[in-house]
Amino acid sequence: MAESKNWYLICYDIRDPKRWRQVYKQLEGYGERLQFSIFRCRLTPREREKLHWQLEKILTKEDNLLIVGLCSQCVERVRACNRSGEWPVSEQNFKIF
Repeated sequence: MAESKNWYLICYDIRDPKRWRQVYKQLEGYGERLQFSIFRCRLTPREREKLHWQLEKILTKEDNLLIVGLCSQCVERVRACNRSGEWPVSEQNFKIF
């Protein structure tokens, strides 16, 4: 039985460019970049914990990481300004590394 996936906004503020690139590359395999340091990811609870663990290995105390879980009603209310379309939902069941 497959685990259910939920949407997450992942935001980060990283002081060192090398660590920033490492986090960026890590997140590319999990989701889509919305802004410079903001990604949206559709993850199972297990994938979320794995990603959190991987990011914590890169980050230091001076860095900030925010992982925000979004319920289905929240996702429906997300509006993108100055972008083509809203928050398109694709049912992607695979991850590209």
